[in-house]
Amino acid sequence: MKLLQTLSTRRIAAAGLVVTLACSLAGQQLAHLPGFSLVGALVLALLLGMALQAWSSLRDAARASTPFIANKFLRAGIILLGFKLNLVLLMGAGMKSLMAAIVIVTVMVALNYIVARKLFGVEHTLAVLTACGSSICGAAAVMGVSGAAKAKADDSVLAVACVAILGTAFTLVLVALQPMLGFSEAQFGTLAGLSLHEIAHAVAAGGAAGAVGTDAAIVAKLSRVLLLAPVAILVGVVEAHRAVTKETNAVLAGTNGVAVETSIHEGTEAAPRTRFFAQMKHVPIPWFMGGFLLASAIGSYVPFVAGFTDSLVTIAYLLLGMAMAALGLNVNFSVVAKKGARPLASSFLCSIVLVILAYSIVRMFF
Repeated sequence: MKLLQTLSTRRIAAAGLVVTLACSLAGQQLAHLPGFSLVGALVLALLLGMALQAWSSLRDAARASTPFIANKFLRAGIILLGFKLNLVLLMGAGMKSLMAAIVIVTVMVALNYIVARKLFGVEHTLAVLTACGSSICGAAAVMGVSGAAKAKADDSVLAVACVAILGTAFTLVLVALQPMLGFSEAQFGTLAGLSLHEIAHAVAAGGAAGAVGTDAAIVAKLSRVLLLAPVAILVGVVEAHRAVTKETNAVLAGTNGVAVETSIHEGTEAAPRTRFFAQMKHVPIPWFMGGFLLASAIGSYVPFVAGFTDSLVTIAYLLLGMAMAALGLNVNFSVVAKKGARPLASSFLCSIVLVILAYSIVRMFF
């Protein structure tokens, strides 16, 4: 009996691996086709996973292992994605782009969050995800901070959908505006890298300005990607602080008699601090971002690794695609439809500001 149960469990786990792997590989192949390249392999894998929900038997068989895939494969993929980030290139030709990226990410994460929360009433977690996705590097940024933000799958999917739709739309807008901007090829590529959401979007738009534009777009975009790690860790710390603040407010309101008694003995100043450090132990701060930076350093400064970099990045996107497909298999369509309009509208307004800010920086400093 135990043998049969073990075989059944392994068969169910294998179903999820096979289905998500197929979606990831299909997404990579579709991304090479005209038009689909703007959407990107990760978003295509997500859409394929969502489409497979139509086959209920396949969906139910695969869902048993999708939480593991969405969690562990995502982290492994982001770590390996670090090999794509050439620190030598950024520290050399890209220092000016890096400074511009710091300004843009700092301003736009804050602005996206404030606009989403204050003007459109988007809930906290979804506002964090859309802010990071729109301001840093699209789907990878959403998934990179989702653990620290304790995001539900539906929120992650909705945030990815927002950045995918707007990133694609603004890519087409930038390409159409290129002849009227009066920028050199390098300037236009830098504008694309500083303003568009996904790496695929930046490369597609930068390519409209030739090889020089593509190179400039990649440098500017990777400058923003580099900031994913510190932002994700900061989100984890902020979430820990929010948790402590909620607990402290509950204590002060007298909703927990034991906690009130504890706070009296520890002192009003010491208790919140103690709770903060206790809470930090349980908050899923994305330490795997350290692996992302370590992979970047190894790929940039260890010579023999250069020959394997492309393969490692390919594996990274394969794993990330599987994680996205796993999310797609668990999407609650009614929740996405109900909550989608407000974050999309918020991100649209902020994307306009992002393009204007990037344009101004490029015009003045590049």
